[in-house]
Amino acid sequence: MKNTATQTNPSHALKTGAEFKASLDDGRQLWVNGRKLAKVTDEPALKAGIELMASMFDDQFDPAYAEATTVFDRKSGLIVGRSWQVPETIEDIKGRRAMMEYTSLKTVGTFGRPMDLGPTIAVGILAHLHLFKDFRSAFDECRPDFIENVQSYVEEGRMNSITCAESLTGPQNDRSSPMAQAASLLRVKKVTKDGVYVSGAKSVGSIAAQTNEIFFTNLGYPGTPAEACIWGAVPISSEGIKLVSREMLSQPGADPFDHPLTHKGEEADQLVIFDNVFVPKNRIFNLGSEHGLAVSGKATIFAHWHVLTRLKVKSEIFVGCAQMVTEILGTDQIPAVRSMLAEIIEYNRTLEAFVIAAEAGSFVNESGVMVPDVMMLTTGRLYGIRCYPHIIHVLQEMCGQGLVMRFGKAAFENPEIGHHLLELLPGRGVTGMQKEHLMNFIWDLTSSSLAGRVALFENVNASPAPRMRERLVNEFNRSHLVKKAREAAGL
Repeated sequence: MKNTATQTNPSHALKTGAEFKASLDDGRQLWVNGRKLAKVTDEPALKAGIELMASMFDDQFDPAYAEATTVFDRKSGLIVGRSWQVPETIEDIKGRRAMMEYTSLKTVGTFGRPMDLGPTIAVGILAHLHLFKDFRSAFDECRPDFIENVQSYVEEGRMNSITCAESLTGPQNDRSSPMAQAASLLRVKKVTKDGVYVSGAKSVGSIAAQTNEIFFTNLGYPGTPAEACIWGAVPISSEGIKLVSREMLSQPGADPFDHPLTHKGEEADQLVIFDNVFVPKNRIFNLGSEHGLAVSGKATIFAHWHVLTRLKVKSEIFVGCAQMVTEILGTDQIPAVRSMLAEIIEYNRTLEAFVIAAEAGSFVNESGVMVPDVMMLTTGRLYGIRCYPHIIHVLQEMCGQGLVMRFGKAAFENPEIGHHLLELLPGRGVTGMQKEHLMNFIWDLTSSSLAGRVALFENVNASPAPRMRERLVNEFNRSHLVKKAREAAGL
């Protein structure tokens, strides 16, 4: 059955953009610049970002995007969003990748956590339920069925088009003090037969203020106390959740000519404070089992696939921008410029190769879920974030003074100076305004405050390079290569 929500008399479980926006008016507690908002849309940058997300919900009903954003759910007989799709075949893997490419292109990679990212954590846990068979609650008063809860939550998300943020890390504080770090961990404070009450905080809760729920856990360590070994999901509007947002970095309300990208708003990162928040029994996926923490790295497999795909899509934008710059500035035959262009192309082609390799190495695991090759994902992400700052610099260098000397629409339309700008700033085959429009877009993409935040986010939140190298060493079985080397050397 074709994945389209626009067929005659469609049966679907999809939200419209209007329904998504209405779902956010739920009394959530949110502070921006120390000011408590009555509604999340009272902050222009958050509102613009929500409008962008809402357009993605509406795109599900557009035949041009339906194949990438929706899928036929055999169990329910309904068309559902791909965000909650659990891949079972290689076709499912490719379909889910199409969704990731769609959201990455729609946001030009500036949303590290678009609507299809949060669900990847729940789906990632579902993909490793075979590891949960011996998990038990450490608290006799509350004994959730972790496997049943994960399965039910994914089903609930799929049938209700839930958007969710995810936060695995705690607030940054004094790392030399175990007491300081322990103080910020989410901890179970009270246990009842119906659920638990937790307090603590999660950091970098990207897009939490603009979604329905938050999926949370602690990135634990050996010896983590049972009360801090907790996974769960609750509505953002839950009593006791307080969201403290970072400052806004976009340009909502700006003329699209002046800020082609940042006028669309942004996702914002929140410090998510849990002050005695109740987590219902059926929303608990781990309670007190230290072994569950070891699964957290495996559960992020689809999230990491999202990161690699997003980097690949952004690299395509970089190539397109670089090519246009050489054509407009007439530098396409200068060897040094062609060499810089080649670097950006190399970056793009290499990331594409990692994505294809990760898909080619996909296999059905013990839980019956098709998962991509984790080593290709990790190596690709490592290459992507290591080269990202250099590629940004190369693109900036190709633009030259075009990024330093930018002019807005008001300057071009001013009768006293506009004609001078039009006369002095044309490119090859384009007007001065057309050239400036491109430079303004590349500024937003590479040099604006929002671009700086995105670059930091890619490097820090997607796992720093040293941590990914450690993961490669720990997880890559090298014994067969040692055997090859020994045989080749005659040892």
